[in-house]
Amino acid sequence: MDDADVDSVVRVLAALRTWREAEQSMSEASQRHMKLNATDMKALRFLMASRNAGAVVTPGMLAETLRISTASTTKLLDRLERAGHVTRSPHPTDRRALMITVTDATRSDARESVGKVHARRFEAAARLTHDERDIVIRFLTDLSAVAEPEK
Repeated sequence: MDDADVDSVVRVLAALRTWREAEQSMSEASQRHMKLNATDMKALRFLMASRNAGAVVTPGMLAETLRISTASTTKLLDRLERAGHVTRSPHPTDRRALMITVTDATRSDARESVGKVHARRFEAAARLTHDERDIVIRFLTDLSAVAEPEK
């Protein structure tokens, strides 16, 4: 690898670092806007994605997804419910379980803030050619694979 190759690899990694910092900044801004911590935001994202997929989410499913205890899940849901972000209601088919739903106000707020960011990301990816997208996908997939701890 010559100096020009090393320089271009360094520029790729610098661009990736810049993107990661921008992503972190956007995430923190969303958390401040919605007055939530990182776990609360993950919970809301999971709940909204699950609803979009037609799934009914229970506290147990949320605990498993977030890898937190059931006690921590209860506290998280108490916080989210007090803040008006979620509701708990009887499960439609299991009388022993609860169903967790994101409120319409929070869903609308997320669409207005996070949704606009996702739309701009989509537009950036859409500007790439099909071959360029394949290269980016391969690069990010490879990068994710090397980021996993060795077993």
